[in-house]
Amino acid sequence: MALFALKEWDAQVQALGQGSVSVLVRKGGIMETHEGFEVEHREFLLYPTFLHQNPQEVRSPFQSLLRMDPQPGRIVLPALAEVVEVWKVEDAERALRVEPFQALNASAIERRFHYRNRPWLHVLLVRVRPLIKPLALEETPEMLGCVSWVPLEVKDVQAGPPVVPETALQVLRSELQALLTD
Repeated sequence: MALFALKEWDAQVQALGQGSVSVLVRKGGIMETHEGFEVEHREFLLYPTFLHQNPQEVRSPFQSLLRMDPQPGRIVLPALAEVVEVWKVEDAERALRVEPFQALNASAIERRFHYRNRPWLHVLLVRVRPLIKPLALEETPEMLGCVSWVPLEVKDVQAGPPVVPETALQVLRSELQALLTD
């Protein structure tokens, strides 16, 4: 079975896996379709990356999650994520409204918003389900570098129940909808 993994900073992946947050702020990994903007893959594994992870851009409640790569050359994928909702945000003030809902601070959100002089970003609400047995893989040259999506050939991935109850996720969805779409 082919699955894709989305690279995100390790501290953010840990926060998602703990249920502390359910929101990702992304610039890449999104494509435009005739129906609007969509995530390339609606279900994916979370791929914790240490590349470019900047401790100065992680909010203080999540600083304790910062760590050195525990197994260089080996990656442990801890959870499966499913996109519940995606918003394209083209106003910097609105983009900053999501700061309390994820692990990145305002500086990181602004940097992503203005990346490559294209002022916009995407806010993703995700349902996260920890893998019953985390998937440990040797990193290959194809997995390395600054890419959002990593295709993986995996045999058996089983995820447990979501870390955030569905009712709480739907409340968060409504709150984000109000904040991002006045």
